[in-house]
Amino acid sequence: MGIIDRKQRQKEEVRASILDTAWQMVVSEGWQSFSIRKIADAIEYSVPVIYSHFENKDAILLEFNRKGFQLLADTLRKAKEGTSDPADQIRAMATAYWNFAFENKEYYQLMYGLGIPTCETVSKIPALVDFNEVVTSSLVAMVAPGKQPSFDPFLKYQSFWSMLHGLVSINMSALGHPIGQTDGQDKKEGKHDNLPRQVLDDVVCSFIRGIQAAENNH
Repeated sequence: MGIIDRKQRQKEEVRASILDTAWQMVVSEGWQSFSIRKIADAIEYSVPVIYSHFENKDAILLEFNRKGFQLLADTLRKAKEGTSDPADQIRAMATAYWNFAFENKEYYQLMYGLGIPTCETVSKIPALVDFNEVVTSSLVAMVAPGKQPSFDPFLKYQSFWSMLHGLVSINMSALGHPIGQTDGQDKKEGKHDNLPRQVLDDVVCSFIRGIQAAENNH
């Protein structure tokens, strides 16, 4: 191995070490708490070394955002591949999105720390385009050509995403837990033992019926 190759490998190893250490801090202390100084101390490198790899703390967070959205896009794509029916694909992706959020809380909370990403953010996170395409293609497939001239896939995509993110946010913050406590009879019969998932299924079914009903009326 030549000197240039060795230096490149060492550079990549340091970069990976920085990201691994930063992620451990995110998981153990929360993403608001980690700093360049803490990372430098943990991996026993000087602060300038960290800055030679990442411009600032936000640059490290951006790397995690990129990875998080890529994992999410891959998860939805895999869920979608289980069926050829567009409506069933939407249901499968909604469930996969929900499961991803609660199985990867640190990623999800970091990805949405400032709300649903803007167009400027999309340009920095290519995986958001993958996420868009995997959902939008199923939405488009639900509508036969010419049946809904006013159908706006981007609008439906934003509605679908906002609906899922809203439900996840409510339940991730624990605000959703008391909802199931309606009355004694319901609690006794266990009607709402899995209320969050029931709500998810209900709103997704309503979303799909709305598209299908509009198509049938044309």
